[in-house]
Amino acid sequence: MPNTNHNSKTDRLAVSVTRWVLKHPWFTILSTILLVFGMASGARHLGFSTNYRDFFSDLNPELLAFEDFQNTYTKNDNFLFVLQPADGTVFSPNTLGAVERVTKEAWSIPFTLRVDSISNFQHTWANEDDLTVEDLISNSGDLSAESLLKKRSVALAEPLLRNNLIASDTQTTGINVTLQYPGESLTEVPDAAKRAREIANGIRESYPDLTVAITGMSMMNNTFAESGVRDMTTLIPLMYGILILMMILTLRTVSGTVITLFVIGFSTLTAMGIAGFMGVKLTPISMTAPTIILTLAIADSVHIILSIRHAMRDGLSKLDAIVEGMRINFLPVTITSLTTLVGFLTLNFSDSPPFNHLGNITAVGIAAAWLISITFLPASVKLLPFKVKSVALRDRDQNTLIDRLANFVIGSYRQILITLGIVVVILTAFVPTIDLNDEWTKYFSKKITFRQDTDFALENLGGLYPMEFSIKGKEPGGVSDPDFLNKIDEFTTWLHEQPEVTHVFSLSDIMKRLNKNMHGDDESYYRIPNERDLAAQYLLLYELSLPYGLDMNDRVNIDKSATRVTATLGDVSTVQTRAFIDRSAKWLQDNAPEHMWASATGATVMFSYIAERNIKSMIKGNTLAIVIISIIMMLALRNFRLGLMSLIPNALPILMTYGLWAILVGVVGMAAATVSATSIGIIVDDTVHFLTKYLRGRREKGMNTADAIRYTLHTVGAAMFVNSLILSFGFAVLAMSTFKINAEMGLLTALAVVIALFFDFLLLPAILMAGSKFRSTVTKTKTQITLTEDEKTESASANL
Repeated sequence: MPNTNHNSKTDRLAVSVTRWVLKHPWFTILSTILLVFGMASGARHLGFSTNYRDFFSDLNPELLAFEDFQNTYTKNDNFLFVLQPADGTVFSPNTLGAVERVTKEAWSIPFTLRVDSISNFQHTWANEDDLTVEDLISNSGDLSAESLLKKRSVALAEPLLRNNLIASDTQTTGINVTLQYPGESLTEVPDAAKRAREIANGIRESYPDLTVAITGMSMMNNTFAESGVRDMTTLIPLMYGILILMMILTLRTVSGTVITLFVIGFSTLTAMGIAGFMGVKLTPISMTAPTIILTLAIADSVHIILSIRHAMRDGLSKLDAIVEGMRINFLPVTITSLTTLVGFLTLNFSDSPPFNHLGNITAVGIAAAWLISITFLPASVKLLPFKVKSVALRDRDQNTLIDRLANFVIGSYRQILITLGIVVVILTAFVPTIDLNDEWTKYFSKKITFRQDTDFALENLGGLYPMEFSIKGKEPGGVSDPDFLNKIDEFTTWLHEQPEVTHVFSLSDIMKRLNKNMHGDDESYYRIPNERDLAAQYLLLYELSLPYGLDMNDRVNIDKSATRVTATLGDVSTVQTRAFIDRSAKWLQDNAPEHMWASATGATVMFSYIAERNIKSMIKGNTLAIVIISIIMMLALRNFRLGLMSLIPNALPILMTYGLWAILVGVVGMAAATVSATSIGIIVDDTVHFLTKYLRGRREKGMNTADAIRYTLHTVGAAMFVNSLILSFGFAVLAMSTFKINAEMGLLTALAVVIALFFDFLLLPAILMAGSKFRSTVTKTKTQITLTEDEKTESASANL
């Protein structure tokens, strides 16, 4: 006899809750609306992050090193204006006039600390026994052709300018604006970016033959917020449109579609409101939460509504169908909500706070969707028109796709296991070949102006990835020590020789130029001064001659015990960047005294290690997610074997997803670390619904394995397909994001959902069939052994 009492407590709870809701539908609906809008009111506190540092945790070692570096020198960000004339030469009165204008107007950008260009570069030269320090270019409109050629020669000969603010072919120039934000308002970066764009637009109008681009860390910070807002205003409406179309086609009921839209809308409002109360600063990553919640929240409604339709089709009344639909879905909906919630909560193990926020916001949305689905949804179904024609079982077409699928899996389970096993092994073998790459300039789609301008700057001006080294002397004033300066000069020369490096900014170049200037511009003195006191005097004289805003505080610390060396890298991958970081640290260790040992720091260094750190931190999160989800499955199914077995069709699709990605793309960034945790929480949903229905068939209806599989596919197969279709479309929509991390996360998750659906339709029933045959064989063998023992006993008795 089948065990009809299994899960009876859960069933009774589901039935009692549903009947109470059906008895008080208006109270339930109004209470839900009031609660949702009360929570949603917190959304007014939401703000947008405009600082790339928000991508790193407070304990991130690369961030801590960079903060320490900036505290030693200057904590700043920058805008880089890039100008390229159509005539191909920067050194013309027209273009230099534009450079002078940008240099002057850049001071009007809020929070500007310093402006550097070829026009205000502090050119030094000897005037008999005096040192003259002046702007390289001023009043360019009055300069003769001969003067322009001379200025060009000086700029190209100056190591601090060439391939930095002037391209070696002199076709492109840059104006670097350094800013220091007080950090008191979220509008600081947008306000600065707005003024920078106004300056650029003014130059474009006045100089139509000039190409003007703006890049730099400040523009990237501003683009983070703009990209997130753009995604929210485009992807969410698109997602709603797709969901409405799919629900109409699959649910085939206007009322069901409307109810589902309310469920997902309320869930999203609740999650974003609570995020506001928590003081979350939104980033492009966390701003995908509404799209993800829309996708996930629909699953509960689809399963429940399709079950209600199925029950009404079997002849039950509307109210009885609602109760039955809730009864058979309460447990799987609860389990899937828990497992998905666990998956997203483990994003708190990520080393990047935006992923923490994404996980927490989505988890709140999932919890809200569950509660609304078991209360608001049945109440609404009762009140709204919801008609389904009853069809007798004998009149239904049995030759359906589901029947053919069930018969195929039951009859060919061995071949399925072997085939899928081979495919899994092959694809998994490609996983280690994936490269990790997090170039911050390529975080954005080429549709974004910042990306276009940055690519333009990289192609025409040189590198954009600064690597900062803080090299310490023995004591205060040690930067003037000739031994120290010579070692700095050696390091500078070595940096120039590295293939990744496009420019080096070093104190040694300044000191060599000053030494030459102080010896009548004799080229033979273009070297480090031999005496410490002399070097200190040169540096002091130079500093006293510099105008406001162009001092040496960004190159030498206050007590002159350390100096900053900046190596700018070209368009290099994360792997190449990390290799350079290791080489440079090793060079200093092998060639310099210990007090001069330093490792590169800066935003580029931080982004170069973020994917690797995320993977390491998320290993713990993934492990915990698997353990908790396994325990949930075992307890909910009350079957240790099935609970453990359920991980196979959920873990393998993730490995296959990475394998396919390795073959098709080959490169992934920080999104890779988080997809596994979120995916396993999402794709386990179909497995839960399959196994709970399978157990009902076995326990409540007394079916054998094959019939229980047929019953399961008939009962929940359509809902599984629709749910997976919606999930895959929902996450595929993220592929249209202008933010690379979101696009990769969406594509990887969509791919994992599709693969998981195949596994749930093919591998899971095949495993159940194999397990059933194995148990039958074991039972038969035990029976034969028992019979053999009985025969021996009978034979012995006969002999006696």
